[in-house]
Amino acid sequence: MEKEKFTLGLELPTDPRWINIAEKNIKDILVDHAYCEQKAASSCMSLIINFPEMDEMVKVMTPVVAEEWSHFERVLEQLEKRGYKLGFQRKDEYVSQLMKLEIKGGSRKFQLMEKLLINALIEARSCERFKQLHLHIQDEELKKFYYELMVSEAGHYKNFLKLAESYQPKEEVRKRWAELLEAEAEIMKNLEVREDRLH
Repeated sequence: MEKEKFTLGLELPTDPRWINIAEKNIKDILVDHAYCEQKAASSCMSLIINFPEMDEMVKVMTPVVAEEWSHFERVLEQLEKRGYKLGFQRKDEYVSQLMKLEIKGGSRKFQLMEKLLINALIEARSCERFKQLHLHIQDEELKKFYYELMVSEAGHYKNFLKLAESYQPKEEVRKRWAELLEAEAEIMKNLEVREDRLH
């Protein structure tokens, strides 16, 4: 059966319990989301700084940095509209566990592929969560907001995968991507469903 447009190949959908508790704790979700966007911008900047010789990657990632930062600003606006403050950053257990999947060493292009695929996973899961928020929360403004971000993150996910295939053989990228999807599903199975985390 063909997967839905915005499941993005993920092996495991979001636990239905998450959306119920997320809506009741939208302040915490927005705070965590703001930091996720900040970290996404930082991650893209890090790729540019650490792999400046990869011209195509630099070209593609540069506008993504600006877009992710604009998302951070937009989430701050949603917090302010509701009378909420940003608060302190929380530990992102999901991303911490994903980072442990990265294979170290190898050629520069191999290292870049690993980082691009991990970033693609984060974007894919974020997009899937945004879809859940868009479909199920009652706040009409946030429904629209999360639809727009869902579409944007889907574009970023595709960028990361396409870039990976431009630096390593397509078969190798696809094989590694399948391995990471399986590992990500295991991480999701074992993560606590929390009301104060986007992932």
